Amino acid sequence: MKHIEINTPEEALQLLKSKKHIKGYAFQSIDFSPFKSEAAACTFQNCLFLGGHLPLDMQRAVETENLVFPNIQVPFNPFIGHLYDASTLYAHYVPGQPETFKQTFDQIVYRHYLTLGKEMSSAIDIKETLARTLHDHSISNALHEFLSQYDERSIVGIMGGHGLKRTDACYRQIVSLSKQLTEEGFLMISGGGPGAMEATHLGAWMAGKTEAEQTTALEILEQAPTFDHPLWLDTAFEVMQRFPQTQFQSLGVPTWLYGHEPATPFATHIAKYFDNSIREDGILTIAKGGIVYTPGSAGTMQEIFQDATQNHYESFGYASPMIFMGEEFWTQKIPVYPLLSSLMERGRYRNLLLTLTDKQEEMVRVLKAFRDASPQGS
Repeated sequence: MKHIEINTPEEALQLLKSKKHIKGYAFQSIDFSPFKSEAAACTFQNCLFLGGHLPLDMQRAVETENLVFPNIQVPFNPFIGHLYDASTLYAHYVPGQPETFKQTFDQIVYRHYLTLGKEMSSAIDIKETLARTLHDHSISNALHEFLSQYDERSIVGIMGGHGLKRTDACYRQIVSLSKQLTEEGFLMISGGGPGAMEATHLGAWMAGKTEAEQTTALEILEQAPTFDHPLWLDTAFEVMQRFPQTQFQSLGVPTWLYGHEPATPFATHIAKYFDNSIREDGILTIAKGGIVYTPGSAGTMQEIFQDATQNHYESFGYASPMIFMGEEFWTQKIPVYPLLSSLMERGRYRNLLLTLTDKQEEMVRVLKAFRDASPQGS
């Protein structure tokens, strides 16, 4: 049987009041102390208690027919039942005081990560590796729950360099493309960092806003063109406050492996991982609606050929569009597009849906045609 997940105290209390015999539930980080009398009136069978807190009497009552995972003392929650967002990652940041970035949850976890060691190896204490693995499992669980509300062919990724400046024409082009795609019903995803990734989420954040409002947002951000500028976060929060977003969503998937690159606050949902391999593979796996490749370097190259392999074998039942934005870049500076085209012609690759264009309307047309050509949820 599939366990029914309980992620909030409100859900837990409602369940305790409605059932006396509770079977097949998973309680994620729930503190039962405030409603221990309600819990005492219930029996539990085949339930999971993941972290949280159980009063002593309840511990004794559930220890035989259920699985109880105790808390692990680390500065993050291994059993987190939801995705992150800007308010959780950047809790305790004070606008106008860039030095407070160091006291945010995100940076406390990053320093802990660096201190104990990045690599999952025998050099790291087993408690730490267990906590990280449980955390990433919990994030993946929350991620797939979030994605379940979308047609898989409406999930589109944008890949590109983290060093792209906010003042760059390519940054503005990504913002415009992502804004239109979001308004057309796509869920935009990226690696969740700065540069081209941030532009993806800024575009989704500005969905439903006017072109004039988008221009104003860009002007605010251009005061801090790179992520190492002390006002990088401040200007982002200024845009978010001035142009609040309540209708549209986007998904960022960053990693503490590159914790020196701050996660963009414009992503409404953030799946931040410790294990970068899970994160990298995950982005390419969930973007079944296609991927737009913008100019990038080694990381983008890796993603292109990983995606090409996945499409070649139709690993998930079909191939998805691979769109290369930047004709000169992808044919002259880094001639990946002619290479893939040649390999396709010679039969070394199959099933690749390749597009090379600088025109936004062409990118949107290709992605919409692919999404709309198949029944929803296929």
